[in-house]
Amino acid sequence: MPRGQQPPCLPPCGGGEAKDSTRSELLKASPEAEDGNIEYKLKLVNPSQYRFEHLVTQRKWRLQEGRGEAVYQIGVEDNGLLVGLAEEEMRASLKTLHRMAEKVGADITVLREREVDYDSDMPRKITEVLVRKVPDNQQFLDLRVAVLGNVDSGKSTLLGVLTQGELDNGRGRARLNLFRHLHEIQSGRTSSISFEILGFNSKGEVVNYSDSRTAEEICESSSKMITFIDLAGHHKYLHTTIFGLTSYCPDCALLLVSANTGIAGTTREHLGLALALKVPFFIVVSKVDLCAKTTVERTVRQLERVLKQPGCHKVPMLVTSEDDAVTAAQQFAQSPNVTPIFTLSSVSGESLDLLKVFLNILPPLTNSKEQEELMQQLTEFQVDEIYTVPEVGTVVGGTLSSGICREGDQLVVGPTDDGCFLELRVCSIQRNRSACRVLRAGQAATLALGDFDRALLRKGMVMVSPEMNPTICSVFEAEIVLLFHATTFRRGFQVTVHVGNVRQTAVVEKIHAKDKLRTGEKAVVRFRFLKHPEYLKVGAKLLFREGVTKGIGHVTDVQAIAAGEAQANMGF
Repeated sequence: MPRGQQPPCLPPCGGGEAKDSTRSELLKASPEAEDGNIEYKLKLVNPSQYRFEHLVTQRKWRLQEGRGEAVYQIGVEDNGLLVGLAEEEMRASLKTLHRMAEKVGADITVLREREVDYDSDMPRKITEVLVRKVPDNQQFLDLRVAVLGNVDSGKSTLLGVLTQGELDNGRGRARLNLFRHLHEIQSGRTSSISFEILGFNSKGEVVNYSDSRTAEEICESSSKMITFIDLAGHHKYLHTTIFGLTSYCPDCALLLVSANTGIAGTTREHLGLALALKVPFFIVVSKVDLCAKTTVERTVRQLERVLKQPGCHKVPMLVTSEDDAVTAAQQFAQSPNVTPIFTLSSVSGESLDLLKVFLNILPPLTNSKEQEELMQQLTEFQVDEIYTVPEVGTVVGGTLSSGICREGDQLVVGPTDDGCFLELRVCSIQRNRSACRVLRAGQAATLALGDFDRALLRKGMVMVSPEMNPTICSVFEAEIVLLFHATTFRRGFQVTVHVGNVRQTAVVEKIHAKDKLRTGEKAVVRFRFLKHPEYLKVGAKLLFREGVTKGIGHVTDVQAIAAGEAQANMGF
């Protein structure tokens, strides 16, 4: 179903004493959508062979729409009327669902059952079932979640608990395996971007590092993988957080708020970044074990007030039960305005299971048509990280923006400082630390480049198909909104520009139709990169900052230059 359409979640059932008009509203969900991964079925009792084959074809379509996941609501008519089924009919319908699952090689899990009051003496139920099948061309379903929040809100600790399978001791033991640098362990504060994985098998059970599993074993045992991008909370590392949000293309973000401090420090800033970059987000209120219930409630009310403000326009949804978690996952995927709020503890484990239920059911937030269109385009891989691995050579990490990348592919990488693109070969590919032969648009991975000279590479480069004939620029124009500036924004002002994986200082060359800009004003501005040319595309989201100055916008025009002209255009 397209994002923004009214979600077809099941409303509360019951209310026998209500007026007929009220009850008819209660017994109605939104009509079934032709696209999307949610299917209504009144009943599936002993279908004929022809009908069974038709149902299997229909299921394949729903699985394709959900990129491997579909939700069946049994006991619901196509117009959304909640009729319910008697126990015997429900049992027969679920048996048919199992047969259909076997036919397509899928697994099914009952999410929830609800009794419905529908003018009947016999109890009638509606059952919601999750169908999951890993597409034939994929190893597992993949979802990327960026983790945001103020310093010391418990981001790394929560990820440690989820991925290691052990609760924290209250002094940060759970986060130690996530840190990459000695100073992070000593200070307890994340300064770099790290990736953690959490798997779910076909039955919805958690697969993580408990039981001494390796990353490869987690990938092999999982039908769905959640990749957490752990970002820095301290204001000093804000540039790292922005880079993580713009370059790693997360499907959604998890904003962590400490129950005892509420909205403090960089929380508002991180919330603003998610809104500006249009990244859907949900909120986790942590450390509830340290606070009285009234303090937790006060923090939740504070969050609800902020989310309802004109700048956010969000609909907060507090998750307090497993039923809420199922509804939240479906509504979050279908409506960009719904923002689930979880309250949990990484020490006592309170409500941790509700977050796991939510992550297990949460479907991919991009539809299959968008994915197919991207895969038809030429290969484009964003370089976000560069390593040297013994006996492997140079390795780059990043995201495939479009096309398909295979082992042995010949690509070109650039632009270099003089604007050139260099030929290279992809020797091998790894996703989530396990070998992978084919990489598809939207997936993140590391590519081994053999003996290619690491000194020629930098973050912000792209690896593209030679047929693309990539264009580069030193000068570009963007339509921007100045979010905040202490005085006036004028020609000659220098800012750090973030566009996808590109991060470089640029100078304002011209503000069209205006001499200066003040906070809240909009204009088309011409920027010039100071150091080297970059690969930019018209329409790309742009974010710039310098001290307290912040602005957002999108690229409207790029002044393409040839490789030989690059150094002259940079003013060298």
